[in-house]
Amino acid sequence: MASLSDVRALTISDENAASTTRIAAAARPTAAFTLANTTHANGTARNVTVTTTGTGDNGKTVTVVGTDVFGDSLTEVITSTGSAETVAGSSLFLTITSATCSAQYAANVSVGSGSVCAQAVEGANRVRIKGFAVVSGGTAGDVEFINGSPESGTTLFKSRTIGTANDTVDRTVPSQGVLFDSGASIKYTVDVADNITVFYA
Repeated sequence: MASLSDVRALTISDENAASTTRIAAAARPTAAFTLANTTHANGTARNVTVTTTGTGDNGKTVTVVGTDVFGDSLTEVITSTGSAETVAGSSLFLTITSATCSAQYAANVSVGSGSVCAQAVEGANRVRIKGFAVVSGGTAGDVEFINGSPESGTTLFKSRTIGTANDTVDRTVPSQGVLFDSGASIKYTVDVADNITVFYA
C-alpha cells in the first residue's frame, strides 16, 4: 500500500511596488485619516509608510493600528524626522484598522505600503519546514524564515538570493525539517524575491 505524505506546499508572491498612498490619500487630517484601503495590494503583510510634503513636521507621529501576519493586534507609531520625506515603519501589518496623526501636519501627508513583506505559512500553527524554492527578483538580499511573527519572533535561518532576475535557490531541509513551534512567517522585500514556495508539514 502506498504511503501518503503529509507535506504541503505554499506559494508566496507579491511583486506590487510600494505605494505612498495605498492606505490613505494625501490630506491634512487633524486626527484620524480616511482609509482608502485596509489591506495591502496582494493581501500579504507589509510595512507602512508616512509621506510628508511640508516643512516643520519633525516629531509629529502617525499611530497605525491593525493586525500582524497571524491576525493578532498590532500597533506602531511612525515619527516624522524631517521635511518632505517618506518614513518607513518596521512592523508588518496584514490589516490596518486606523491611522491617526498626533497633530495636523503643515501640508498634505499620506499613508502607504512599503516594500517589506511577510506571510504566515500555516497561521500560528506549529510546522516543520522541509524545503523551499526562492525565485530572485533581481536584487541580492535575504529571505528570512521566522519562528513567530516578524515583530517578536526569532529568525531560524535565511536564504540569500543573487542579483539575477529569475535565478532560483532550491533547498531541501534534511531529517524532519526545521521546527517552527510558534508558527512560521516568511519575510522578504519585493525586489529580492518574486516567488517563494515553501514545503512544510
